[in-house]
Amino acid sequence: MTERGAVVQFPAMPARSRRAAAEAIAPDGAQATALDDCAVRLVDPDRVAAVRARMPDARSAEDLARVFQVLAEPARVRIVTALLEAGELCVCDLAATVGQSEAATSQHLRVLRAARTVRNRRDGRMVYYALDDAHVRMLMDLALQHVSHEHA
Repeated sequence: MTERGAVVQFPAMPARSRRAAAEAIAPDGAQATALDDCAVRLVDPDRVAAVRARMPDARSAEDLARVFQVLAEPARVRIVTALLEAGELCVCDLAATVGQSEAATSQHLRVLRAARTVRNRRDGRMVYYALDDAHVRMLMDLALQHVSHEHA
């Protein structure tokens, strides 16, 4: 709770939103003021330039975001994890492993295949799936270690 006349700081947001928020009145009647504007635009221009030089270009950033977007679905994470452990599985075995219908598993595999996360191979009428390459395996291993570390 703030006292009347106390300053309320807002999180980072666009300038127009900050102005509107600063003009708003806090729920308890205190005048709100935005304090998140930097007085100096660049404190360490050399560091900013160095980091900007290492930033991915727009296309790479979109591609990277798409990888995480594909893996943002828990069912697809379970499928990828099953393939990480088994190496290669047919759709029916994969569905049984992750506890989904074959139809749902096939739909998720279609998305994963389009994102080049998994690859498939035919053996007669059977279709087998595996992780596309070692990069997917490394990404999943690191993500699983990260999650395990957070819960420890």
